[in-house]
Amino acid sequence: MKNCIRAILIIIGTVIGAGFASGTEIYSFFNVYEENGILGLIISSIIMGMTIFIILKKARKLNINNYGELLEKTKLPNEISKVIHIIVNIFLLISFYIMVAGFSTYFKQEFDVPNFITTIIILIICYITFMKNIDGIAKINSIIIPILIIIVLLMGIKSDVFNILDNVDTENIKIETNWFIKSIEYAGYNSILLIPMLISIKKYTSNNECKISIVTTFIFLILSLIIYFIMYKFNGLSNIELPLVYIANSFGDTFKNIYGLVIVFAIYTTMISAGYGFLQNLCNSTKNYKRLTIFLCISAIFISNFSFSSLVNLSYPIFGILGVIQLFFII
Repeated sequence: MKNCIRAILIIIGTVIGAGFASGTEIYSFFNVYEENGILGLIISSIIMGMTIFIILKKARKLNINNYGELLEKTKLPNEISKVIHIIVNIFLLISFYIMVAGFSTYFKQEFDVPNFITTIIILIICYITFMKNIDGIAKINSIIIPILIIIVLLMGIKSDVFNILDNVDTENIKIETNWFIKSIEYAGYNSILLIPMLISIKKYTSNNECKISIVTTFIFLILSLIIYFIMYKFNGLSNIELPLVYIANSFGDTFKNIYGLVIVFAIYTTMISAGYGFLQNLCNSTKNYKRLTIFLCISAIFISNFSFSSLVNLSYPIFGILGVIQLFFII
């Protein structure tokens, strides 16, 4: 049971990043389609749950230790395997950079702290974490993710989410191509981030893949819907870098600071998941692992000044499509 909980928390920590906790992802992929975004969230969550189950099962049964072995044992043509492997590594690298930019954006927006300072601090913490491997990540997630979940639930209560549900116009929900494709894209890009981490946690699954995937999907869907409904009743969020932080500000300084912890925790958990997945995919020795970790952290310094929301809106839809292609070949 303990290992199952560890696996669930690592998976949740991988998916809930700065884009999710700040509302940027949910708004861009779902809220823009109004009521139809509800169905989109449900479809995305189901696809992600199926992906979690299938990959965890494959990793255990076929004794897969890294992403390269997954592609090899799925017996894909060599050319396709190489292309998918390159795409996944590029996405993991960009996701790591986006989380760094998100971290800097938050402290710049809320406290006017220069990007360079916050970037250096978080990258030092990341380097220390990467040196501890998957067990270190598991311990961090076991502390951070429960706190994060509780705070999101509290914000939902504070926003009176259950009363918002009564005002949702279900007659506007229609099967349309645009939001349906977006929901698949969202699951697709999350799968790129998830799959390398799912392979890394196979030692925690112990033939409980079904339970882990169901519980994880349920938690993710509930948190997603809470964030969706919080933003549902607010107007004029399209030009806001961090929509939920903006909303939290309206609840007073205390709650704003509490939700700030959610953003910081979410950024950190996804940052280390993306970075660790990238390092695991490319390193075949301890010496190479350390060198690549140093390169990863130093190179991220030069990305921290980019707009966080622009990075999310530009890169995630593109990688979402590529993620769907990856799922088609692997699953």
